[in-house]
Amino acid sequence: MGAALAIAVTGCSSSSNDNAQRIQSDPSISALGNVEYYTYMLANELFSDVRTPRQSRYAVVGFVPVDTMKYNAEHQHPLMLLGHQLEQGMMTEATKRGFSTQEFKLSNDIIVSEESDRILTRDIEKLSGIERVDFYITGTMVYQESGAMVNARVIDARNKDVVAAATRFFPAEIFWQKEQVTTRNGKLYRTEGVR
Repeated sequence: MGAALAIAVTGCSSSSNDNAQRIQSDPSISALGNVEYYTYMLANELFSDVRTPRQSRYAVVGFVPVDTMKYNAEHQHPLMLLGHQLEQGMMTEATKRGFSTQEFKLSNDIIVSEESDRILTRDIEKLSGIERVDFYITGTMVYQESGAMVNARVIDARNKDVVAAATRFFPAEIFWQKEQVTTRNGKLYRTEGVR
């Protein structure tokens, strides 16, 4: 029974590694739908050097464009939602690796409306008190024509030291296929499709 379990686990590990190598080596395979793969690879690099006590508490906050340091809903880059996805994905990756992550957008109560019920909020008046946080996980994004360079870091909350850092390129096709029209610096640009 133990041998069968070991073979099954090895098979799953080998299969996911084969899939990751296939995605990296075959340029004809689209990046669309693989945001979790790129997040996983970024997390591997980021957490490989983290040497903090296991009882430490982490808060994962938004990844923002490096030029403005804030989310801009008007921004029309194909990766405009990448910062939000990275925040959520890195929380998942940190938790899966055994780090204690804090959900600071938790409300004091369940919020019920006609459309939905939820426990997460951005309304400061409804937020529950945050527990002690020892480290922040955050990062910046530099948008480029074909994607974004993501720079992630783990920061000590007490002294602001960066205790770990990682960089990875995220292709623009992660969320949408290549668009015929895009914007850069507030101007429209038409791109030619590959035929």
